[in-house]
Amino acid sequence: MDAPLDYAQDGTIVTLTLNAPDIRNAISGNDMIDALVQACERLNADMSARVAILTGAGSAFSSGGNVKKMHDGGGLGGGLPAQTRRNYKLGIQRIPLAFDKLEVPIIAAVNGPAIGAGCDLACMCDIRIAGESARFAESFVKLGIVPGDGGAWLLPRVVGYSKACEMAFTGDMLSAAEAFACGLVSRTVPDAELMGEARKLAQRIADNPPHAVRMTKRLIREGQNMQLATLLELSAAMQSLAHATADHKEAVAAFIEKRKPEFGGA
Repeated sequence: MDAPLDYAQDGTIVTLTLNAPDIRNAISGNDMIDALVQACERLNADMSARVAILTGAGSAFSSGGNVKKMHDGGGLGGGLPAQTRRNYKLGIQRIPLAFDKLEVPIIAAVNGPAIGAGCDLACMCDIRIAGESARFAESFVKLGIVPGDGGAWLLPRVVGYSKACEMAFTGDMLSAAEAFACGLVSRTVPDAELMGEARKLAQRIADNPPHAVRMTKRLIREGQNMQLATLLELSAAMQSLAHATADHKEAVAAFIEKRKPEFGGA
């Protein structure tokens, strides 16, 4: 049986591929949840990994939940209401918490439909690039449920309150072009060029000092919830760490000497 998530590292770039095309890369199963959480932990622990790309195998990025299991009376909603609560907390809600702790920048290369929790998974990433065949929908309401995976927190921070409400209240599908227009993705590219463009962007990130990149990401993430004064304190503390790195000294020397820097991650 194939692993639900393929973890492949090439140099400093890791590609994570949701590998359940038979169920359109649904992420509500425990095997996929465990794999995503473990991948985030592995990325955090490995300083040789400087950036990650997340995509889907087959024609879909992710269908979100497994609707067939819902129909059969199983899935996260099975059992007593109190058990459903535990199913979410011990299941799919582990994914946004793991992504929130992830220090390595991650790019969603959205290769097809990203529906419900699949749309939210893309929003958990730092940057989103869409192939022209990508589609997006915050479609929980179409199934008579609510975003149980953090979508109500994630989506407004990506597209703004008004557009998030429009998407969540209607459940309507957005094309790749419409997703670009509302800022859900930063660019759209032809399907055949998607992974190449994602890798080019990943390489530009990976070329920078890894400690500075990781700390910059953490500051941006924390800045979503902090007051300015608190963030400035955290920024000053992290800056003191950045100034002490060998990569900072190399960057300054290369700038003065008008040469390309070589960053070793120290």
